[in-house]
Amino acid sequence: MYVDAVEKAKQKMLSMEKWAVIGVTQDKSRYGYKIYKILNEKGYVAYGVNPKYDEVDGEKVYPSIKDLPEKVDCVDFLVNPAVTLKLLDEVASQGIRFVWFQPGTFDEDVLDKAESLGLEMVYYDCVYAELMK
Repeated sequence: MYVDAVEKAKQKMLSMEKWAVIGVTQDKSRYGYKIYKILNEKGYVAYGVNPKYDEVDGEKVYPSIKDLPEKVDCVDFLVNPAVTLKLLDEVASQGIRFVWFQPGTFDEDVLDKAESLGLEMVYYDCVYAELMK
């Protein structure tokens, strides 16, 4: 039963058009870069979010979710759990209901907080791996 629910949540999120990638990076060896690139290559609208960068590969990067030019459907986290936890309120306040926690970006506090905010979530799975299938 649990596996079916997780698979449904993954497929639901992967069908969404607009994504924010929190923790996008210019380092091409990191998943913050790879996931951002593959989302764009596969036809998604992906916005990079990282206050450390102004751009990645010539594309504007935004300092926060609230600075995005439009509301996104789903947020993919590629930052450590402490940063993820701090950003969940901002995600929820923007009316975003779907979050994907990459491995290493969450802990029990993050999952509890996301649940308390009524967010639908995927964790343990990797967006990059899913899109490479």
